[in-house]
Amino acid sequence: MAIYVDNARIIWANNTWCHLVADNLDELHAFAEKIGLKRKWFQASASYPHYDITLKTRSIALAEGAIMGSRRQIIFCAKKLKKSKAKKIKTTSTASSISKFKK
Repeated sequence: MAIYVDNARIIWANNTWCHLVADNLDELHAFAEKIGLKRKWFQASASYPHYDITLKTRSIALAEGAIMGSRRQIIFCAKKLKKSKAKKIKTTSTASSISKFKK
């Protein structure tokens, strides 16, 4: 499993931003916490699940073992995370529905 950063360099709110993604959501959240990101900053409802990070945080992520991802790697991970997120939501809602019937 791997953690990736991109080189998007999006200017917003007086800062320059890029993205942090991973092969799976658990690994992404664990790494994000390790480098000081708050879970509430997770972009769950964006076009793909990720954390927006500043260039300074990107440097920290790279120093902690993140890989500079190519556009292809980032898109591949993004699609994988999106599927994983959808699967978790479906599993959670199915379990919730089942527990309602058991009552």
